[in-house]
Amino acid sequence: MRAVRIQEYGVPEVLQVVEAEAPEPGPGQVSIDVAYAGVNFADLKARAEGYRVASLPFVPGLEVSGRIRALGADVTGLAVGQEVAALTDGGAYADVAVAEAATVFALPDGVDLRTGATLPTVLPTAHALLHEVGRLRAGETVLVQGAAGGIGTVAGQLAKAAGAGAVYGVVSGAAKAEHALKYGYDGVFVGDGWADQVRSATGGRGVDLALDPVGGDTFRRSLEALAVFGRLVSFGNASSAEPWRVGQPELYPGGRSVAGFSILMLAGSAPGVLREIAERAFGTVVDGTVDIPVTAEFPLAEAAEAHRLMGSRTSTGKLLLRVADAVGR
Repeated sequence: MRAVRIQEYGVPEVLQVVEAEAPEPGPGQVSIDVAYAGVNFADLKARAEGYRVASLPFVPGLEVSGRIRALGADVTGLAVGQEVAALTDGGAYADVAVAEAATVFALPDGVDLRTGATLPTVLPTAHALLHEVGRLRAGETVLVQGAAGGIGTVAGQLAKAAGAGAVYGVVSGAAKAEHALKYGYDGVFVGDGWADQVRSATGGRGVDLALDPVGGDTFRRSLEALAVFGRLVSFGNASSAEPWRVGQPELYPGGRSVAGFSILMLAGSAPGVLREIAERAFGTVVDGTVDIPVTAEFPLAEAAEAHRLMGSRTSTGKLLLRVADAVGR
């Protein structure tokens, strides 16, 4: 089979297509003939700096859609040939990937394999950020960093569907702002002046819920942008800054709170909870509440181009790798 492998960390060109043995599923696992693989920022961090890479060589990729190829021992409720979407612990950039059965999801009726590849990371993450962790209530204001990306695009729609009073986003360029405004946002702020714009838009009150995948200075400014009793949910560190620390001086005066979320860590610590969240989240695509735009698709051999586009900070929506030569329902 083909696999996109890295032998050393570095620029997109370190992603090389090689021939490899197809992996076999172990107990509690399934192997999947991959149709599409999602491209996520975590894949770029794995390639560039070894994020979540146990050792080299390494095949990146955290989510796939495809058809079950084989079942490992003790797997129930799934069948060979079944169309699924799956969260993987790496290895998705390949013709065949292995996933824990607990993070393999049957595709809902009416959802094709292309759309299925957008589901495993983006939808459960956005749902958890707003509801299970962020505990959004109707009428509250929401601020989303990276509003034009995959998670940001979904978060805007879910927040609006949940009755948010106003949903604001932050992006790095005008084209991204135009994109985000199509997906639930009432206002989108461009560049470094967003903190003052948030205060102005909320009459100086601040926002009730802020979602931050960036970390560093963005995390600190998001915390400062909270209203009294506001909540900040950190779900990444795209800036590669030092891990955030907050304490009594930042939290006590306004009764603010900070929480964190990682879908990959939840998959390891509480896969049953993740499955419950995923099932609720997938339903929002089936009923039309959420649309996940695939804005670029690359063949597997052009994984480096996909990484280059995402790394340029000009991409919007979801990026996919097309793995199978012929895919469809």
